[in-house]
Amino acid sequence: MIFIKHNISLEEREVEIHAMRAQGSGGQNVNKVSSAIHLRFDIQASSLSDLHKQRLLESNDSRINKEGILVIKAQQFRTQEQNKLDALQRLQQFIQVAILVPKTRKLTKPSKNARRRRLDQKKQRSQIKVMRGKINI
Repeated sequence: MIFIKHNISLEEREVEIHAMRAQGSGGQNVNKVSSAIHLRFDIQASSLSDLHKQRLLESNDSRINKEGILVIKAQQFRTQEQNKLDALQRLQQFIQVAILVPKTRKLTKPSKNARRRRLDQKKQRSQIKVMRGKINI
């Protein structure tokens, strides 16, 4: 069971995890050990609610392909277990961020007192600038 939030979780069978060889330079083991992890999560076939699925698909993330499958590649660590945990954690964070509903902005107006203070400050600044001018004799 993969816990996303207190009321949202995924079954482990919904996530495909494949081990593969890591890219890049490495030591003598780089061509022998499959330490990188390829995680695939089918958003459409998941047990998430329709609203959450829609928000995930609308996130315009480059890791989501045309079929609606999220692909996460983890190869930061040397061991397969650490990369697997990293991939699952990144999946968890991605879903948490995508299903977060932003608060609606409430329009506000400045109070009468705030407007009066602002105008008073502008008048005061204007008087200072007028006093800098030439003196007429």
